Amino acid sequence: QVQLVESGGGLVQPGGSLRLSCVASGYLFSINSMGWYRQAPGKQRELVATITNGGNTRYEDSVKGRFTISRDGARNTVYLQMNSLEPEDTAAYYCNVNGRRTISSAIYNYWGQGTQVTVSS
Repeated sequence: QVQLVESGGGLVQPGGSLRLSCVASGYLFSINSMGWYRQAPGKQRELVATITNGGNTRYEDSVKGRFTISRDGARNTVYLQMNSLEPEDTAAYYCNVNGRRTISSAIYNYWGQGTQVTVSS
């Protein structure tokens, strides 16, 4: 069983910063990538940022230059440093792990329960 626990969300004023953390527990044979998605009310869940096991990163266009994703592979932890936050960043942020439990398992997406980020004055 794999469980993801997010933390670090909260209320911040525009221009402020937050750092989200996600710890993946349980055994995984391999992790292809870890990342963050977000979902605002009435909208679909969308990619924010991902990082592969090789260190390659991908960002949604609106967060480029403001957000930075990083990973601690030894602890299966992924971080999202969010700077210059805007009201449009308000959403529930969900941690994602793409990997497999065993060498013969199919690749699967695991999800955390989410942490709320609210950017408002």
